[in-house]
Formats: sequence, C-alpha cells, structure tokens
Amino acid sequence: MASEQHLLPHPDHLPATTHSYLRRAAESLSEAVGSRDVAERYACAHVAALRAAAALLAARARPAPPRRRQQKNAWVLLTEVAPELGEWASFFASGAAKRAAAESGSTRSVTERDADDLVRDADRFLAVVEQALGLTPHVPLGDQLAGRAAG
Repeated sequence: MASEQHLLPHPDHLPATTHSYLRRAAESLSEAVGSRDVAERYACAHVAALRAAAALLAARARPAPPRRRQQKNAWVLLTEVAPELGEWASFFASGAAKRAAAESGSTRSVTERDADDLVRDADRFLAVVEQALGLTPHVPLGDQLAGRAAG
C-alpha cells in the first residue's frame, strides 16, 4: 500500500527508540527461549511482542492533540497505526491476562505448550514488524526452540 509507505521513514532514518525497542524485543525473546520456567517463558515472549509493537509505534505513531488524547494500550494503538497488523494485535491483547497471571507467579495460568507457542508467535511477530519497518527480518528462533525442547 503506497499510501502507508510514506508514513514510515527510510530504515536508515528510523528513530533511535525504534531500534532500542527492537533490540529489547530480541533480548526478551532470547530470555524466553533460555528460560526453563514455563510462566517466565510465556511472560518474556509476551513482553517481546509488546516491545516489537512499541518499535513500530515509535516509528509510525504521531501524538494526538492533548484534548483528544485517550488512554489506549499498545495493541489498540497498533491496530490504529498499522491496521494490517490488527490480527496480531488482537492475538497478543488476548494473552495479556495470562501474562499478568504468569508474572504474578501463577503456575496454572499457562501450560508449557502455551509458552512454547507464544515464543514462536512472538518470534514471527518480531520478524513481521522488522519487515514492516523496512528492515531485514532476523533469523527465526525455530532451531533454538527445537534444541531446547530436545535438551
């Protein structure tokens, strides 16, 4: 969509905050992959996706006039700023309560399968965001996940 492309700076001119969020998303993903604790793995993967969304928002979002500003979470903002990522936003928004439960120490909030699936989904989402920003997507973590499961 050519009309949306003009909203995005050239990859060489992305804000420093965008790069910072992308780096932090990758760090959270690595932490998720390395964690043996299911709840921590889930929470880190969800935070990775949130940081990837923040990277895109930092590149594309424009502040609303002060009188029209409403509190909106990152997933709502992402849908407004990047409608093509609306399904991803809905997906990750639906996992926010599970993440909060996992972060609070609940051992029943997520299963190992939930955590592993979310790590893979967050990994894919980070690549989608990188591509949307005009960057070369990172190498998927699939091999690392398979190695962890086998070990």
